[in-house]
Amino acid sequence: MIRHVVCFRFKESEKAALGAAKELLLSMNGRVPTAKKIAVHLDELRSPRSFDLMLEVWLDDFAALEEYQRDAYHAGTVKPFMHEKGETSISMDFTE
Repeated sequence: MIRHVVCFRFKESEKAALGAAKELLLSMNGRVPTAKKIAVHLDELRSPRSFDLMLEVWLDDFAALEEYQRDAYHAGTVKPFMHEKGETSISMDFTE
């Protein structure tokens, strides 16, 4: 099992969109076939070094991760929204 984790820091002017971003990311459940499980978490501490939102996606293997990255809904709908609202992001992919 592969876990794909992405942390997003939103532009200050876009922080109001965090709830919509969470719902959009969760909408990949059942729409993106290679994603076995999706979880989204919003930061609660809000420290200066915190990111605003964390996405976790569980996939079968690295081939499934590549498919996920190319998926039409993920690449055509979700990513453009996140890039528009986001200031920066970091990611990590690892085997569980």
